[in-house]
Amino acid sequence: MTTATIFGTGNMGTAIAGLFTEAGVETQTLNSKSTAETVTGDIVVLAVPYPALETIVAAYGDQLSGKVVVDLTNPLDFSTFDSLVVPADGSAAAELAAHLPNSHVPKAFNTNFAATLSTKLVGGQPTTVLIAGDDDESKHTLIDLLSKANLSAVDTGSLKRARELESLGFLQLALAASEKIGWTGGFSLEH
Repeated sequence: MTTATIFGTGNMGTAIAGLFTEAGVETQTLNSKSTAETVTGDIVVLAVPYPALETIVAAYGDQLSGKVVVDLTNPLDFSTFDSLVVPADGSAAAELAAHLPNSHVPKAFNTNFAATLSTKLVGGQPTTVLIAGDDDESKHTLIDLLSKANLSAVDTGSLKRARELESLGFLQLALAASEKIGWTGGFSLEH
């Protein structure tokens, strides 16, 4: 049986926990500032702001070994909201994978808003979760899990594609923050 641990109790963590529960996955939820818990899930979702990754890796790196660690962060400069803070040829997910060499690190959920995961709709169209990663088994596990929760998911390729997913996530957040789209909107994928 697949189990999950979700770091983050905000809107995204709550929405993803709901999807996992719907898919029949036993789910543990931890506060993003927790540092003394035991991680019980086979799949670990980091539903936290980008700066929290460093703290989680420092506190739980050993426990994350051998697990699927899903990065959904968008590494934005929140002081200006006008750029990503990772190198142009990199991504937050690639940085995380480098710090967790014994884990499988896919990028997923960063191009979705919590409301679109909960309602399973983006502007009246079905919500699709985009996934990038270097381990095919991990990506297929996520795709199957999301399918059980009646969501669509698409494998976008290797972890190199995380940079594009982070750029898309950044654009979507910037549009929502400037009220050009709603937090129930965003980009959908017809397939």
